[in-house]
Amino acid sequence: MRLHLLDPTIRGSDAAPLRPRRRDRSRRVLQELLGRADIRLDGDRPWDIKVRDARMIDAVLAHGSLGAGESYMDGWWDCEALDAMFTRVLRARVTEHLNSLDERMAALLAIVRNPQTPRRARRVGRQHYDLGDDVYQRMLDPRMIYSCAYWRAGDSLASAQERKLDLVCRKLRLRAGMRVLDIGCGWGGAARFAAERYGVEVVGCTISQHQAQVARQRCDGLPVEIRLLDYRELDGQFDRIFSIGMFEHVGERNYRGFFSKARALLAADGLLLLHTIGSNRSSRATDAWIEKYIFANSMLPSIAQIGAATENLWVVEDWHSFGPHYDRTLMSWLENFEQHWPELASRYDERFHRMWRYYLASCAAAFRARHNQLWQVLLSPAGIAGGLPEVR
Repeated sequence: MRLHLLDPTIRGSDAAPLRPRRRDRSRRVLQELLGRADIRLDGDRPWDIKVRDARMIDAVLAHGSLGAGESYMDGWWDCEALDAMFTRVLRARVTEHLNSLDERMAALLAIVRNPQTPRRARRVGRQHYDLGDDVYQRMLDPRMIYSCAYWRAGDSLASAQERKLDLVCRKLRLRAGMRVLDIGCGWGGAARFAAERYGVEVVGCTISQHQAQVARQRCDGLPVEIRLLDYRELDGQFDRIFSIGMFEHVGERNYRGFFSKARALLAADGLLLLHTIGSNRSSRATDAWIEKYIFANSMLPSIAQIGAATENLWVVEDWHSFGPHYDRTLMSWLENFEQHWPELASRYDERFHRMWRYYLASCAAAFRARHNQLWQVLLSPAGIAGGLPEVR
């Protein structure tokens, strides 16, 4: 469906009297699109959209997800249940009819340049991970694990995150004395868990200066070394490697290089565990709003892209999918964020408040709609004789 929002026959002063008519036409077009998802403009249901400023309509039609996100941040529209609204939009594939110029340009740029060069890769560290710990301390669990938890009935966020960390360690069959590499170690929560619970020595790397500083403090007194560098700069050899929630920043052009580097760092009888968000289809660019405001130079891998990047380098020992667990994780983060917003409001303005709410709710919906996936892929260099027992 193509959206013709401007009538080329209107010229000069003739346009002014027809502006309300054009606005009405734009509203009808957007309502028709949203109707596919049973969403009404100015409806009364929790998932309906309340238009506060008519400019929101043209922003969405002209700029797709970027226009929707920015107009929400500016207070041009509201929705009582953002997560439910986004779930409906994604299940009905409404976004496929909003292929904006912004998104086409992002896809083109990803073809002609490498957004995740070592220099560009550090941008997300400055923009997102160096934001300040006050937000993350209030939003995350006490270990500050910023990735999907692994839930069971009765779990709290803290116990679900510990369950995920233990799942990683058990899949890797960690034993005391092993040397382990954590690619993208964040604030050091996973490295600390592995060192404390399994008696291993851990080297963690991050491109965020602030995260490196905090991780060193949190792992003080343990056999954990935190390095401030890009994964491409790593050296040494390790018995096991894990990477939790970092691969989304690697980029399709660098997937093969990532797995080649990991292979060079891993012992011949070692194991690599990759924990990553995944996409149902291959692409080279991410959502335009997420790219601009949340995760610069990011993209989600597909099964085909991971398969091509690991071909003839690795044997897949296990592929575990539990994307719905990320819905619950993100909604827990959103609940924590909203609960503690009064403590944050003196430092962050309302536009940031709305941006963060939009980010968490829209991402939760993406997993609920099965638009995004969460995978743990266990790899070995040459295959484990007899295979490995399934760990869940």
